[in-house]
Amino acid sequence: MLEELRSVARKHGVGLTRMEELHVSLSQTVVLRHHWIQPFVQSLRDRLSSVRRFLCVADRLKVYVNQEKTRTFLGLEVLSGQQQLLEVVSEVDKSLQEFSLETFYQNPSFHLSLAWCVGDVTEPLQDTCLLALQKVVDDFEDSDVLTRFYVDEICCKCGNKVKCIPLH
Repeated sequence: MLEELRSVARKHGVGLTRMEELHVSLSQTVVLRHHWIQPFVQSLRDRLSSVRRFLCVADRLKVYVNQEKTRTFLGLEVLSGQQQLLEVVSEVDKSLQEFSLETFYQNPSFHLSLAWCVGDVTEPLQDTCLLALQKVVDDFEDSDVLTRFYVDEICCKCGNKVKCIPLH
């Protein structure tokens, strides 16, 4: 499906690079001092200990651009599971505040980033292109594998290490 999406985008003049790792962001990127990593991860473990696993459905394509407008992303917006994600973000934000770090966006748009490109190319990806891209998702017979997923762990990426916290 991702290759078909990239092909449709190319036909509209946009070259997309496939995301190496599919994920839903629950915080902004922050800088953690090395000696903070273990206490920060422990804080997350403590705060997320009572969170139960949940289902997300993300099947509507949306175009995102980062704050600096240096990258554009094609993502699947999470439509079902938003409330649970907001609860997780609330706990993550509390851990970030413990270390005086920046919290997540005020009104987050949870999404699964599929592909990206350099610069702000939101304009060529809108309208006709976005409709054609959405048709790929809607018509893809195995799209449920990508668009419906259980959140059964929260992962914290620290440099080249990933610490995963299982949900109950």
